[in-house]
Amino acid sequence: MKALDALKQLRREAAFADGALARGKERLMAEIETAGAPRPRPTIVPQVPYRDVRAAIDFLERAFGFREDRGARVEDERGVVGHAMLVFGDGLVGVGGQGGHGAVSPKSSGMESQYLSVYVPDVDAHYERALAAGARIARGLRDQFWGDRTYEAFDLEGHRWRFHQRVREVPREQWKWSADEPNE
Repeated sequence: MKALDALKQLRREAAFADGALARGKERLMAEIETAGAPRPRPTIVPQVPYRDVRAAIDFLERAFGFREDRGARVEDERGVVGHAMLVFGDGLVGVGGQGGHGAVSPKSSGMESQYLSVYVPDVDAHYERALAAGARIARGLRDQFWGDRTYEAFDLEGHRWRFHQRVREVPREQWKWSADEPNE
């Protein structure tokens, strides 16, 4: 999306949604900073299926702080989004319609088949942001035996996301894990 188009969209969204101005400013500044510059791509890019890709993008931006790479969006003549790429830090995740390559949303299958881990600079603040945006928390904030502080949340369609912050270094010989514990 060109900077002018992003600015117009920001003006429309700011009139209807709390916090839209701050999110839009982030998107606009990112668009201006990277206009025309090729972006390096990570070696591995997970693809996550959704029934409603547009709603998924909005939720992932609001609740978890992802930013859409507007130049990578694929939509049909009716405006239905078929695929998009979302950026977080130096990571990238594809979101697209379900059924492609046999992948379906947990909302359709009735079960989780994976979770995605994302490192954030401040997991406590991230947790509060997710709560404020209506994310359903699967596991609250907790310190892990390997030195990370984490929480897990579901997105709108039931994909599980685990957010991490490295809070301390724990030598491997001090790790204490038991197969009897719930999935860490």
